[in-house]
Amino acid sequence: MSSRQTLSFLNGIHRFNYRVAGVVVRDNHVLVCREDEDDFVLLPGGRVEFGEASDKALYREIEEELMCAARVERLLFSAENFFEREGEHYHEIAHYYAVTLPEEFPFEINGPCLVAHDEGHVLTFDWVPVEVQALERFNLLPKWIRRRFVDLPARAEHVIVDERQKP
Repeated sequence: MSSRQTLSFLNGIHRFNYRVAGVVVRDNHVLVCREDEDDFVLLPGGRVEFGEASDKALYREIEEELMCAARVERLLFSAENFFEREGEHYHEIAHYYAVTLPEEFPFEINGPCLVAHDEGHVLTFDWVPVEVQALERFNLLPKWIRRRFVDLPARAEHVIVDERQKP
């Protein structure tokens, strides 16, 4: 078996990261994921590996983390995100796809719908109302996407967001 290598690397305090994420909306709720005890949540997904197409990477990540087959649909956003986290300066390229999960995937809105284990981490998945205040309470990152679920674009949009702290 060949070794898998993600497209994420560190150069001093600068990190490049290539990520894919799924926008899963059901009954005016969006699925989010918290890793371990992080104080923020992300959309489900993960890092792309060398030689892997972004849609295939998302399919793989959903299968690994949510333990189900997803339908990865159209690209919604292509984003260049610049931010700081844990002393690292990130330059992240991210692709956000519309994703449909099987009907039998749990839809529990009064607590986590799924707790999974992946690569030594505990992943907790929640359905959060598609409301900016609820997404702020869960601290969904990146911040710019919090306002985008109600009116998803008809065509893919390219977004450049710089959340680094300015001196």
